[in-house]
Amino acid sequence: MTAGSQQAAGQLPIAEPSHLRRAALELICRDARAFAGLIALNALAVGAGLAGPWLLGRIIDAVKAGGGATAVDRFTLAIVGCAAVQLVLTRYARLVGDRFGERTSARVRERFVDRVLALPVSVVERAGTGDVTTRGSTDVASVAVTLRDIGPDVLIAVVQALFILGAVFALDPLFGACAVVGLSGIYFAGRWYLRRARRAYLAEGAANSVLAELMATTASGARTIEAFGLQQRRISACQAAIERCRRTRMRTLFLRSVLLPSVDVSYVIPVVGVLLIGGVLHDHGAMSLGGVVASAMYLRQLSAPLDTILQRLEQLQSSSASFARVEGLGHAPQAPQAPQAPAGTDCAPADDRIELTGVRYAYDGGGDVLHGIDLSVKEGERLAIVGPSGAGKSTLSRLLAGIDAPRTGTVTVGGAPIRDLGPDLLRRQVVLITQEHHVFLGTVRDNLLIAAQTATDTELHAALAAVGAEWPDELPDGLDTELGAAGQRLDGSQAQQLALARVVLADPHTLILDEATALLDPSTARHTERALAAVLKGRTVIAIAHRLHTAHDADRIAVMEGGRITEHGTHDDLVTSDGAYAALWRSWHGERPS
Repeated sequence: MTAGSQQAAGQLPIAEPSHLRRAALELICRDARAFAGLIALNALAVGAGLAGPWLLGRIIDAVKAGGGATAVDRFTLAIVGCAAVQLVLTRYARLVGDRFGERTSARVRERFVDRVLALPVSVVERAGTGDVTTRGSTDVASVAVTLRDIGPDVLIAVVQALFILGAVFALDPLFGACAVVGLSGIYFAGRWYLRRARRAYLAEGAANSVLAELMATTASGARTIEAFGLQQRRISACQAAIERCRRTRMRTLFLRSVLLPSVDVSYVIPVVGVLLIGGVLHDHGAMSLGGVVASAMYLRQLSAPLDTILQRLEQLQSSSASFARVEGLGHAPQAPQAPQAPAGTDCAPADDRIELTGVRYAYDGGGDVLHGIDLSVKEGERLAIVGPSGAGKSTLSRLLAGIDAPRTGTVTVGGAPIRDLGPDLLRRQVVLITQEHHVFLGTVRDNLLIAAQTATDTELHAALAAVGAEWPDELPDGLDTELGAAGQRLDGSQAQQLALARVVLADPHTLILDEATALLDPSTARHTERALAAVLKGRTVIAIAHRLHTAHDADRIAVMEGGRITEHGTHDDLVTSDGAYAALWRSWHGERPS
């Protein structure tokens, strides 16, 4: 499946093999000196290791020729010396390789984080946080292990295999040809495996992402699932995802069960061939006994690097699939960057008025879900947006907050297109508050400084006090208390207060509320509503009202039906006009139309 088709299906894209090769070459070029040193040191280490079998063959020939202990001792000391040199070179090559791998994997992680932060929120939501999480944890970790351990191991093994084959050809070209023919079974088995492995491992990674997404959404929505009696449906969905993971895993296991036995048989054939041919040549005086023994030992020695290559082949295929998923983020749509204003000009909004003109919006190339929306929100106004489920209320809120961009039309704040505002400036203009609230790993201070990096401790405490959050003063280390699984755990109301304190620090002039308390229990909702009241004071408020008591208290109400605004006015005016809002109001209060 191509990157394009993945994205069209709402999934994050996967990089093609050609892109992976360019990305790998780029990573190598960024640390070219270390990579060249790694190859040189391993070549020297392998060269030192090749001396052993050749010297052993010399010992055999010397003894057969009647040589004494002196000759044997001399060759033995040479073997020991070469082994010592090989040990030192191998250890130093491993050190260089580990450092190269760590630096390169750090670059991969940093690039992944940069790309994730550049993704539009809408892209992440459509793909699912499970996919992003799996790519950032399992896949990135797999790539890091390959760069640190598997890659250097395979590189060393390839150099060893080439040098050993070269030594066998140097002793006798016939022995070298015998080795190549005998090892050809590995080539055919490996080719069969490689043609199928990439697709199999990509399918396994995709299945794991789906399962992670299902598990995460089931855990986070457990209360809703229980309330609507959806437990069995979610269990069935999770079981289906687990079964898909099992099938994809069995597929990769089957591929290895064919590859590895074929390889084991291929190791034996060259050794047997060399011994048989060598025996004939020795009988005819065309090859010394030491040469035959040395060739057989080289070929037996060849099994070690080939084993390393083939055993790591599975991990290389798995990590290649992981690398394709990590690099695939480079093909995902990026959040629009704010244009650079010419020197001496000010691109900040002129005032706090929000205007929507001819706004249309569609998801993933489908039909429009918003149709020609025209709306104006004055500074300090409290506007409620109401309508039946699926009318487009939440979609409109995302456009107002600059999370999504309209297909056609404009959304402006103070005359400036909201999509052209940089993240820092946008956050000071408009903030969307939903029932979701996030506590990030780090301290209480770290969580607050996300909204205002230069805020002082006095300002942080003031923001917490504004939303009624007194609990940070009771923590062991105050603002420096670590939050999360390994630190202090916050309950729902504390997490919501922390999120609202960030809003106070960001100090936007407009807040968009998408029922921030809709999914909270009554006690937590009361805490949150008191905190919200402090945050909303003196600001423009646009409330997506799923419950009509919110609309009753608004300055003005906009009614949405089928992606259009069909009515707007005050509560009393709309009830008097006896239109769609009046029908909703009567339905909310259980009244029957006369």
